[in-house]
Amino acid sequence: MSEEGKLNPNVWMLTFADLAMLLLTFFVILLAMSSMDTKKLKNIMMHFKAAAGVLEFSGPGEVFSLENFIHQYNDSDSLLVFDRKHFLAKIERLSNIKMKFNDINDQLTLSENRRGVALDFHGNVLFNPGETTLRKEAYPILDFIAEAIETCPNNILIMGHTDDTPVRSKIYHSNWELSAYRGLSVLDYFLNKKGLSPSRFSVGGSGSSRPLYPNTTPNNRTLNRRVEIIFKHLQEL
Repeated sequence: MSEEGKLNPNVWMLTFADLAMLLLTFFVILLAMSSMDTKKLKNIMMHFKAAAGVLEFSGPGEVFSLENFIHQYNDSDSLLVFDRKHFLAKIERLSNIKMKFNDINDQLTLSENRRGVALDFHGNVLFNPGETTLRKEAYPILDFIAEAIETCPNNILIMGHTDDTPVRSKIYHSNWELSAYRGLSVLDYFLNKKGLSPSRFSVGGSGSSRPLYPNTTPNNRTLNRRVEIIFKHLQEL
């Protein structure tokens, strides 16, 4: 047999090297997937949802109460379904005698962000315009939230926000002060009326520096005036 007709006995090494490279790539991918933070993946997925910010994760099961949702959110790496309509209806039943919401869906929002699960109270749900004293009509709603706080291990962040309307008050000199004192009023209710532990809370005010929408219409200003009650991610504790 001529030199050209002889088979190279080492040709099998080319196929073996390709197979070894594919296996190495496969195991690297497995290792990367096993170390992924599923909570961070949820955060990323939120940016691709049509109703951005609303906790409508796809997955089996439904969670009707805020307490159950927070507990399951803490304990589960799977995506959860929160029945927002049922939750809002429950809030509405708590307050439908004394408070007349035009549309509770516009005045209360539930969302997830990098800090945790956030309840936003917009407009005049908790406070009258320019004031920092809680409306008595809001007490049943805060009682409902306090029950969830008491049963969950998460620390709580309370943040006040305003629109860009200049403050006309002899007491508060800026929107920064107004937003901070509103956050403190909610904190005071949880501590002194409901007896919750102060070690779990932090509070602040952002004034008009973090609007959700441009302050160009009355409706946008209403949505920007808000108080956030945030159940912080457990890994941040």
